[in-house]
Amino acid sequence: MATKKPEIEYLATGRRKTAIAQVRLFKGDGTITVNGRAFADYFPTTDVQLLVEAPFKALEAMGQYDVIAKCVGGGAVGQAGALRHGIARALIQVDENFRAVLKKAGFLTRDPRMKERKKPGQPGARRRFQFSKR
Repeated sequence: MATKKPEIEYLATGRRKTAIAQVRLFKGDGTITVNGRAFADYFPTTDVQLLVEAPFKALEAMGQYDVIAKCVGGGAVGQAGALRHGIARALIQVDENFRAVLKKAGFLTRDPRMKERKKPGQPGARRRFQFSKR
């Protein structure tokens, strides 16, 4: 059985920390699929689900668009943040007037915070070995 292919599809990439989300957005009934699994199954906690749905709530567009996403890297919260970023970028492609609302809410800004690398000759990224004068 072949699935019905949407007429217009919007593609965007979202990032947060080390997580990357490739987002496909199209008109539909509000179904969100992440890595081939249902949205509520992939992100079981409510606060993370609200994080992902925030761009739709800001635009009052809940249930108007379907999302198929592929998330890689990072953890659950990082992937949710990347997915939110990707959805916001895809929504701008739908209508350029959405940009002002999404920008004001902060959904278009990539969260650049990443774990700092460990430096050679010390136990952590910033931590130093204890100094001994003698």
